Amino acid sequence: MLAWLGGIGTTVCYHRAIAHRSLRLHAAAHQVLTFFAMLNGSGAPLGWAASHRHHHANADTSRDVSSPKLGGFWWSHLRWLWQSDPVPASHYCRDLSGLSYRFWDRAQPAVLALSYFGGLIFGWPGFFWLGAIRLVYALHAQCCINSICHLGKASALSADSSKNVLWLGFWHLFQGENWHGNHHARPGSAKLGSKRWQIDTGWWTILVLKGLRLASNVRRQEVPQAPGSGVGR
Repeated sequence: MLAWLGGIGTTVCYHRAIAHRSLRLHAAAHQVLTFFAMLNGSGAPLGWAASHRHHHANADTSRDVSSPKLGGFWWSHLRWLWQSDPVPASHYCRDLSGLSYRFWDRAQPAVLALSYFGGLIFGWPGFFWLGAIRLVYALHAQCCINSICHLGKASALSADSSKNVLWLGFWHLFQGENWHGNHHARPGSAKLGSKRWQIDTGWWTILVLKGLRLASNVRRQEVPQAPGSGVGR
């Protein structure tokens, strides 16, 4: 459950609301989801949004620092996180400001300590399952989007190599991030699953938040797909 909440914080708040402005979250929902995203090891919101916007602006080019075209699978999966220079938020996130962003930047070490060691209140099993194992699981789930969803030739959905990868939905707890080809085809859409069978619990969460008046200005754009396209191998 904690891993799912963290993933929802990342996909709904960091990805769809902050990076792409495809919906507006109520301040309370914004802060709660940010906390769970950070608890899941996603980092502070400004840094995450800057890296993601940089990726979209430079997808599959030599400037796309997280692309497997630069250094292969392991580069795009993990190595770029500590072997490339941080993307400047001052350039890619000029529209994002406010005390809360600065607060979360400074609070990141404390939240990570809580995330890693908090499970100790349940003993060593809690430490490993709620801390170390959960964080490793969440880290690789997110990294698979940069690596697996961009391996191979250009996609039938968009101008770059982004792809939908059906089986990653199980790893992502069906939050919708595995429909990466759909996302690159319509980056401004808050809905990542385009067809009925493309499960996107991040989108369902947005609908619930909207019903509770905790989300507004929700943008939805359908993705035109060629027959049989969009499922990665």
